[in-house]
Amino acid sequence: MRILMIGDVIGKPGRLAVSSLLPDLRCEYEIDMVVANAENVAGGKGVTPVTAEELMDAGVDVMTSGNHIWAQKDIFPLLDDGMPILRPLNYSPYVIGRGYLLWKQVMVVNLAGRVFMGNADCPFRAMDELLSKTDDNVRLIIVDFHAEATSEKNALGRYLDGRVSAVVGTHTHVGTIDACILPKGTAYVTDVGMTGPKESVIGDDVENVIQRFLTQMPHRLQVAKKGRLIFNSVLLDLDETMGRAINISRLDREID
Repeated sequence: MRILMIGDVIGKPGRLAVSSLLPDLRCEYEIDMVVANAENVAGGKGVTPVTAEELMDAGVDVMTSGNHIWAQKDIFPLLDDGMPILRPLNYSPYVIGRGYLLWKQVMVVNLAGRVFMGNADCPFRAMDELLSKTDDNVRLIIVDFHAEATSEKNALGRYLDGRVSAVVGTHTHVGTIDACILPKGTAYVTDVGMTGPKESVIGDDVENVIQRFLTQMPHRLQVAKKGRLIFNSVLLDLDETMGRAINISRLDREID
């Protein structure tokens, strides 16, 4: 099975990149399933029903998220089962939403890191608990680990090696070049990157970000609107029988 994982989609520029590129990529690479991190898709923070529909219309099957999932309240009623959108599994069990879902024969899991990320339960123990109650017939498991620290991402990848099909990192908006298959058969990359404005600071307007650093004063950030668009993703080829990865490779594009 071939699965495309798209890095954090940033605002309108990111949505434009997805709608412009994804339909042709699905055909060209014969992609069976598309997962996209959508937590920044609505104005750079959160997801709304309208922006989620836009991604789905472009060909996204499942949307993951992270620490900004609560930024847009109108998505709340749809988090339990109205749309294929995940919030991190290791958030409090008392909050709305789901941390995993089954799409056909694939389980997609969303986790949040704890290092430099705020309050969340342990992602390692959360995965242990989920895997202990997962049916043995579910062999393809994709984990989006939305985390800041590369060490935490590396550690979780190693911890889950051989137990899930892939661990793909999101959140930093900066793609890494360490895509590999770990010794026990799990595909891994520290960060997929982002899909949105290239002429930016991780998606935001350059001057606004520089002013924040120069002055240390509160400064409203906005999604950058000028220049080329980048599309960061990884392509996963998975063995449906064994649940192991056959290949992982970066699939990055730029458009005007």
